[in-house]
Amino acid sequence: MEKDIKSLLLKYKTFIGLIVLCIVISIITPKFLTITNIINVLTQVSVNAIIAVGMCFVILTGGIDLSVGSTLAVSGAIAASMVYKGANVFTAMVVALIIGALIGLFNGIIISKGRIQAFIVTLASMTIFRGVTYVYTEGTPISGLSESFMIIGNDKILGIPLPVIIMFLVLFIAWYLLSQTRYGRYVYALGGNEDSSRLSGINTDKIKTLVYVICGATAALSGIIVTSRIGSASPNAGVGFELDAIAAVVLGGTSLAGGEGSVIGTILGAMIIGVLNNGLNIMNVSPFYQSIVKGFVILLAVMLDKKNK
Repeated sequence: MEKDIKSLLLKYKTFIGLIVLCIVISIITPKFLTITNIINVLTQVSVNAIIAVGMCFVILTGGIDLSVGSTLAVSGAIAASMVYKGANVFTAMVVALIIGALIGLFNGIIISKGRIQAFIVTLASMTIFRGVTYVYTEGTPISGLSESFMIIGNDKILGIPLPVIIMFLVLFIAWYLLSQTRYGRYVYALGGNEDSSRLSGINTDKIKTLVYVICGATAALSGIIVTSRIGSASPNAGVGFELDAIAAVVLGGTSLAGGEGSVIGTILGAMIIGVLNNGLNIMNVSPFYQSIVKGFVILLAVMLDKKNK
Protein backbone atom coordinates (compact mmCIF):
# COMPACT_ATOMS: atom_id res chain seq x y z
CA MET A 1 0.00 0.00 0.00
CA GLU A 2 2.78 2.40 0.96
CA LYS A 3 4.61 1.54 -2.25
CA ASP A 4 1.46 2.27 -4.30
CA ILE A 5 1.00 5.65 -2.60
CA LYS A 6 4.64 6.56 -3.24
CA SER A 7 4.31 5.51 -6.88
CA LEU A 8 1.15 7.64 -7.24
CA LEU A 9 2.84 10.65 -5.65
CA LEU A 10 5.83 10.32 -7.98
CA LYS A 11 3.58 10.00 -11.02
CA TYR A 12 1.65 13.18 -10.23
CA LYS A 13 4.42 15.07 -8.42
CA THR A 14 4.30 18.10 -10.74
CA PHE A 15 0.54 18.51 -10.36
CA ILE A 16 0.76 18.02 -6.59
CA GLY A 17 3.60 20.55 -6.43
CA LEU A 18 1.48 23.09 -8.32
CA ILE A 19 -1.50 22.58 -6.00
CA VAL A 20 0.66 22.88 -2.87
CA LEU A 21 2.28 26.06 -4.23
CA CYS A 22 -1.15 27.57 -4.98
CA ILE A 23 -2.39 26.73 -1.46
CA VAL A 24 0.69 28.24 0.21
CA ILE A 25 0.53 31.47 -1.82
CA SER A 26 -3.25 31.80 -1.31
CA ILE A 27 -2.74 31.50 2.46
CA ILE A 28 -0.05 34.18 2.40
CA THR A 29 -2.02 36.53 0.16
CA PRO A 30 -5.81 36.26 -0.46
CA LYS A 31 -5.36 38.31 -3.65
CA PHE A 32 -3.98 35.25 -5.42
CA LEU A 33 -7.16 33.17 -5.68
CA THR A 34 -9.28 35.65 -7.60
CA ILE A 35 -10.68 35.02 -11.07
CA THR A 36 -8.96 38.11 -12.43
CA ASN A 37 -5.58 37.06 -11.07
CA ILE A 38 -5.92 33.43 -12.24
CA ILE A 39 -6.71 34.62 -15.77
CA ASN A 40 -3.75 36.99 -15.49
CA VAL A 41 -1.46 34.08 -14.49
CA LEU A 42 -2.67 31.95 -17.41
CA THR A 43 -2.06 34.83 -19.83
CA GLN A 44 1.44 35.40 -18.48
CA VAL A 45 2.21 31.68 -18.60
CA SER A 46 0.94 31.18 -22.17
CA VAL A 47 4.03 32.48 -23.98
CA ASN A 48 6.51 30.43 -21.94
CA ALA A 49 4.25 27.38 -22.07
CA ILE A 50 4.03 27.45 -25.88
CA ILE A 51 7.82 27.70 -26.20
CA ALA A 52 8.23 24.99 -23.55
CA VAL A 53 5.99 22.59 -25.51
CA GLY A 54 8.37 22.85 -28.47
CA MET A 55 11.34 22.55 -26.12
CA CYS A 56 9.80 19.37 -24.68
CA PHE A 57 9.99 17.70 -28.11
CA VAL A 58 13.67 18.59 -28.35
CA ILE A 59 14.58 17.48 -24.83
CA LEU A 60 12.68 14.20 -25.25
CA THR A 61 15.26 13.33 -27.94
CA GLY A 62 18.10 14.24 -25.57
CA GLY A 63 18.73 17.60 -27.23
CA ILE A 64 18.45 21.25 -26.20
CA ASP A 65 17.56 24.50 -28.01
CA LEU A 66 19.07 27.71 -26.71
CA SER A 67 17.98 29.74 -29.75
CA VAL A 68 14.24 29.99 -28.96
CA GLY A 69 14.52 33.51 -27.49
CA SER A 70 16.28 34.81 -30.62
CA THR A 71 13.81 32.94 -32.84
CA LEU A 72 10.96 34.63 -30.96
CA ALA A 73 12.57 38.04 -31.48
CA VAL A 74 13.33 37.76 -35.19
CA SER A 75 9.94 36.17 -36.01
CA GLY A 76 8.08 38.84 -34.05
CA ALA A 77 10.09 41.59 -35.75
CA ILE A 78 9.36 40.24 -39.23
CA ALA A 79 5.64 39.90 -38.50
CA ALA A 80 5.53 43.43 -37.05
CA SER A 81 7.36 44.99 -39.99
CA MET A 82 5.03 43.28 -42.47
CA VAL A 83 1.94 44.48 -40.60
CA TYR A 84 3.42 47.97 -40.28
CA LYS A 85 3.92 48.08 -44.06
CA GLY A 86 0.29 47.10 -44.63
CA ALA A 87 0.50 43.35 -45.12
CA ASN A 88 -2.43 41.09 -44.24
CA VAL A 89 -2.24 39.89 -40.61
CA PHE A 90 -2.70 36.22 -41.57
CA THR A 91 0.08 36.47 -44.17
CA ALA A 92 2.42 38.08 -41.63
CA MET A 93 1.69 35.30 -39.12
CA VAL A 94 2.32 32.55 -41.69
CA VAL A 95 5.62 34.12 -42.77
CA ALA A 96 6.73 34.48 -39.13
CA LEU A 97 5.90 30.83 -38.43
CA ILE A 98 7.80 29.75 -41.55
CA ILE A 99 10.81 31.80 -40.44
CA GLY A 100 10.73 30.10 -37.03
CA ALA A 101 10.41 26.66 -38.63
CA LEU A 102 13.33 27.42 -40.98
CA ILE A 103 15.53 28.43 -38.05
CA GLY A 104 14.61 25.13 -36.42
CA LEU A 105 15.42 23.34 -39.69
CA PHE A 106 18.80 25.10 -39.76
CA ASN A 107 19.55 23.87 -36.23
CA GLY A 108 18.22 20.38 -36.86
CA ILE A 109 20.17 19.73 -40.05
CA ILE A 110 23.48 20.87 -38.55
CA ILE A 111 22.88 18.81 -35.39
CA SER A 112 21.70 15.63 -37.14
CA LYS A 113 23.83 15.68 -40.28
CA GLY A 114 26.87 17.44 -38.86
CA ARG A 115 26.86 15.32 -35.68
CA ILE A 116 27.54 18.45 -33.62
CA GLN A 117 26.23 18.80 -30.06
CA ALA A 118 22.90 20.60 -29.86
CA PHE A 119 24.17 22.89 -27.10
CA ILE A 120 26.94 24.27 -29.34
CA VAL A 121 24.79 24.60 -32.46
CA THR A 122 21.88 26.35 -30.77
CA LEU A 123 24.20 28.57 -28.73
CA ALA A 124 25.72 29.75 -32.01
CA SER A 125 22.32 30.21 -33.68
CA MET A 126 21.08 32.10 -30.60
CA THR A 127 23.86 34.63 -31.19
CA ILE A 128 23.43 34.68 -34.97
CA PHE A 129 19.69 35.32 -34.99
CA ARG A 130 19.83 37.84 -32.17
CA GLY A 131 22.29 39.72 -34.38
CA VAL A 132 19.96 39.30 -37.37
CA THR A 133 17.16 40.82 -35.29
CA TYR A 134 19.29 43.86 -34.41
CA VAL A 135 20.28 44.32 -38.06
CA TYR A 136 16.69 43.91 -39.29
CA THR A 137 15.23 46.35 -36.74
CA GLU A 138 18.29 48.64 -36.75
CA GLY A 139 18.26 48.27 -32.98
CA THR A 140 14.94 50.06 -32.51
CA PRO A 141 11.45 48.69 -31.72
CA ILE A 142 8.89 48.39 -34.52
CA SER A 143 5.67 50.07 -33.39
CA GLY A 144 2.48 51.45 -34.92
CA LEU A 145 0.88 48.06 -35.52
CA SER A 146 -2.70 47.61 -36.71
CA GLU A 147 -5.58 46.92 -34.33
CA SER A 148 -6.36 43.67 -36.17
CA PHE A 149 -2.88 42.40 -35.31
CA MET A 150 -3.23 43.51 -31.69
CA ILE A 151 -6.27 41.23 -31.33
CA ILE A 152 -4.04 38.12 -31.21
CA GLY A 153 -2.42 39.01 -27.91
CA ASN A 154 -5.17 41.04 -26.27
CA ASP A 155 -8.62 39.81 -27.36
CA LYS A 156 -10.84 37.41 -25.40
CA ILE A 157 -13.31 34.71 -26.41
CA LEU A 158 -16.03 34.04 -23.80
CA GLY A 159 -13.86 35.86 -21.25
CA ILE A 160 -10.80 33.69 -21.96
CA PRO A 161 -7.73 35.51 -23.36
CA LEU A 162 -6.82 34.41 -26.88
CA PRO A 163 -3.20 33.57 -25.90
CA VAL A 164 -4.56 31.09 -23.32
CA ILE A 165 -6.79 29.46 -25.95
CA ILE A 166 -3.81 29.23 -28.33
CA MET A 167 -1.74 27.67 -25.53
CA PHE A 168 -4.28 24.90 -24.98
CA LEU A 169 -4.62 24.29 -28.73
CA VAL A 170 -0.84 23.89 -28.99
CA LEU A 171 -0.92 21.59 -25.96
CA PHE A 172 -3.60 19.39 -27.55
CA ILE A 173 -1.78 19.14 -30.89
CA ALA A 174 1.52 18.33 -29.15
CA TRP A 175 -0.13 15.75 -26.89
CA TYR A 176 -1.74 14.08 -29.90
CA LEU A 177 1.55 13.98 -31.84
CA LEU A 178 3.51 12.48 -28.95
CA SER A 179 0.95 10.01 -27.60
CA GLN A 180 -1.20 9.03 -30.57
CA THR A 181 1.15 8.91 -33.58
CA ARG A 182 4.07 6.82 -34.81
CA TYR A 183 6.18 9.97 -34.92
CA GLY A 184 5.65 10.46 -31.17
CA ARG A 185 6.77 6.90 -30.45
CA TYR A 186 9.87 7.49 -32.53
CA VAL A 187 10.66 10.67 -30.57
CA TYR A 188 10.60 8.72 -27.29
CA ALA A 189 12.57 5.86 -28.83
CA LEU A 190 15.24 8.25 -30.11
CA GLY A 191 15.60 9.81 -26.68
CA GLY A 192 15.74 6.40 -25.02
CA ASN A 193 18.50 5.00 -27.22
CA GLU A 194 19.52 6.62 -30.49
CA ASP A 195 21.73 3.77 -31.68
CA SER A 196 19.03 1.15 -31.09
CA SER A 197 16.49 3.37 -32.84
CA ARG A 198 18.75 3.70 -35.87
CA LEU A 199 19.41 -0.04 -36.00
CA SER A 200 15.67 -0.75 -35.82
CA GLY A 201 15.13 1.19 -39.03
CA ILE A 202 14.02 4.58 -37.67
CA ASN A 203 15.24 7.58 -39.66
CA THR A 204 16.76 9.24 -36.60
CA ASP A 205 18.12 12.23 -38.54
CA LYS A 206 14.64 13.06 -39.85
CA ILE A 207 13.00 12.67 -36.42
CA LYS A 208 15.70 14.77 -34.76
CA THR A 209 15.51 17.52 -37.38
CA LEU A 210 11.74 17.72 -37.15
CA VAL A 211 11.73 18.30 -33.37
CA TYR A 212 13.84 21.42 -33.91
CA VAL A 213 11.45 22.58 -36.65
CA ILE A 214 8.57 22.19 -34.18
CA CYS A 215 10.52 24.05 -31.50
CA GLY A 216 11.31 26.90 -33.90
CA ALA A 217 7.65 27.16 -34.95
CA THR A 218 6.40 27.33 -31.35
CA ALA A 219 8.99 30.01 -30.55
CA ALA A 220 7.79 32.00 -33.57
CA LEU A 221 4.17 31.63 -32.45
CA SER A 222 5.13 33.01 -29.05
CA GLY A 223 6.93 35.86 -30.82
CA ILE A 224 3.70 36.77 -32.64
CA ILE A 225 1.76 36.73 -29.35
CA VAL A 226 4.35 38.83 -27.46
CA THR A 227 4.56 41.38 -30.28
CA SER A 228 0.78 41.60 -30.53
CA ARG A 229 0.30 41.92 -26.77
CA ILE A 230 2.67 44.86 -26.30
CA GLY A 231 2.04 46.38 -29.73
CA SER A 232 5.71 46.56 -30.54
CA ALA A 233 8.55 44.29 -31.70
CA SER A 234 11.66 44.87 -29.62
CA PRO A 235 15.07 43.56 -30.72
CA ASN A 236 15.58 42.52 -27.08
CA ALA A 237 12.40 40.43 -26.98
CA GLY A 238 12.79 36.88 -25.70
CA VAL A 239 16.06 37.38 -23.83
CA GLY A 240 16.28 34.61 -21.22
CA PHE A 241 13.13 32.88 -22.45
CA GLU A 242 15.10 29.76 -23.30
CA LEU A 243 15.96 29.30 -19.62
CA ASP A 244 12.32 29.57 -18.52
CA ALA A 245 11.29 27.10 -21.22
CA ILE A 246 13.94 24.57 -20.18
CA ALA A 247 12.97 25.08 -16.53
CA ALA A 248 9.29 24.39 -17.34
CA VAL A 249 10.21 21.18 -19.15
CA VAL A 250 12.44 19.99 -16.30
CA LEU A 251 9.89 20.92 -13.62
CA GLY A 252 7.32 19.00 -15.68
CA GLY A 253 9.28 15.79 -15.17
CA THR A 254 10.96 15.46 -18.57
CA SER A 255 14.41 13.92 -18.31
CA LEU A 256 17.25 15.98 -19.76
CA ALA A 257 18.74 12.67 -20.91
CA GLY A 258 15.69 12.18 -23.14
CA GLY A 259 13.11 9.44 -23.60
CA GLU A 260 10.92 10.32 -20.63
CA GLY A 261 8.38 13.11 -20.07
CA SER A 262 5.19 14.66 -21.42
CA VAL A 263 3.82 17.96 -22.72
CA ILE A 264 1.11 17.94 -20.04
CA GLY A 265 3.84 17.85 -17.39
CA THR A 266 5.60 20.66 -19.26
CA ILE A 267 2.49 22.88 -19.13
CA LEU A 268 2.22 22.17 -15.40
CA GLY A 269 5.90 23.07 -15.02
CA ALA A 270 5.26 26.37 -16.82
CA MET A 271 2.31 26.95 -14.49
CA ILE A 272 4.55 26.43 -11.45
CA ILE A 273 6.96 29.09 -12.71
CA GLY A 274 4.07 31.44 -13.54
CA VAL A 275 2.35 30.96 -10.18
CA LEU A 276 5.64 31.45 -8.35
CA ASN A 277 6.39 34.67 -10.27
CA ASN A 278 2.86 35.96 -9.74
CA GLY A 279 2.84 35.14 -6.03
CA LEU A 280 6.19 36.84 -5.47
CA ASN A 281 4.99 39.90 -7.40
CA ILE A 282 1.80 40.13 -5.29
CA MET A 283 3.95 39.89 -2.16
CA ASN A 284 6.13 42.74 -3.52
CA VAL A 285 9.28 40.62 -3.48
CA SER A 286 12.18 42.25 -5.31
CA PRO A 287 12.84 40.86 -8.83
CA PHE A 288 16.44 40.18 -7.74
CA TYR A 289 15.24 37.86 -4.98
CA GLN A 290 12.69 36.31 -7.33
CA SER A 291 15.47 35.01 -9.56
CA ILE A 292 17.18 33.43 -6.55
CA VAL A 293 13.97 31.75 -5.37
CA LYS A 294 13.12 30.47 -8.85
CA GLY A 295 16.63 29.08 -9.29
CA PHE A 296 16.47 27.16 -6.00
CA VAL A 297 13.00 25.78 -6.84
CA ILE A 298 14.28 24.44 -10.17
CA LEU A 299 17.39 22.98 -8.54
CA LEU A 300 15.30 21.32 -5.85
CA ALA A 301 12.95 19.82 -8.44
CA VAL A 302 15.86 18.32 -10.41
CA MET A 303 17.48 16.93 -7.26
CA LEU A 304 14.22 15.31 -6.09
CA ASP A 305 13.58 13.88 -9.54
CA LYS A 306 17.09 12.37 -9.70
CA LYS A 307 16.80 10.95 -6.17
CA ASN A 308 13.55 9.17 -6.99
CA LYS A 309 14.91 7.39 -10.10
